[in-house]
Amino acid sequence: MLRILFFVVWLLLSAWLVVWVGEGLFGIDQRQSILPFSGEDTLGAPIIIGVAWGLLLTFGGILSGLGRRKRVRGETQIGVGTIVEVARTGLTVNDVPQYDLFIRVTPSTAEEFIAQLRTLVDASDLAGLQVGLPVPVRYSLTDQDTVELADLNDPTVRDAMLQWRIERGLIDPRQVRARTSGTPVTASVLEVRPTGRRREGQSELALRVLMAPEGAATWEADTTVFVYPQAIPHLQVGAPVWAFYRREDPQTVAVTIEKEEAR
Repeated sequence: MLRILFFVVWLLLSAWLVVWVGEGLFGIDQRQSILPFSGEDTLGAPIIIGVAWGLLLTFGGILSGLGRRKRVRGETQIGVGTIVEVARTGLTVNDVPQYDLFIRVTPSTAEEFIAQLRTLVDASDLAGLQVGLPVPVRYSLTDQDTVELADLNDPTVRDAMLQWRIERGLIDPRQVRARTSGTPVTASVLEVRPTGRRREGQSELALRVLMAPEGAATWEADTTVFVYPQAIPHLQVGAPVWAFYRREDPQTVAVTIEKEEAR
């Protein structure tokens, strides 16, 4: 609503200035005008209106962003979107810059669409919002202009992220049962080797891990995992990870570096 108001005011000021210039160039009697705030006694009006027109043109887009709707209307669904563009809006609140994120969402039962998310992003969080990275979102099929970031602490959201990885082959099919219904335990990386495979911007690593369930004997297992380049330092030899396995098949292991994904 605020953006529309700024646009309407800017159009009215533009029309006023166009008519004023036209009267100045082609008017016969310069003392007569069809415009309010015009004439010989109000020569300062064009200057004031011109300044206001310029300020709205320069800052109107930024100011209107304060009133832009940020919440999704109607019943929402949870999904995973891919960031396709990240742009600064020019607005900063308490030294935290505002960004427009454009996210491609692919619903399971409808056509994909690109929606906007306007949010403040701290510098420490910007690395997690790069082009190509998946993000959990709440969206509505009847309101495809806007999405909201979903909370990864919500089990439903974590399940959606996991399903997204499975559908895109980022989890070995042999590991799916361990990852979805296995027992989570702490483990340590013993060996790490890149396989050369890449998918969805992620690189596959072959790992040997030391499984260490609390109060039980340890054992070694071989597995693979797809990770983004920035996560590779977290999978060096000696690094702690979370591992999932089924008791009837302790050699089939799925690993993750995110503690909150452990269930």
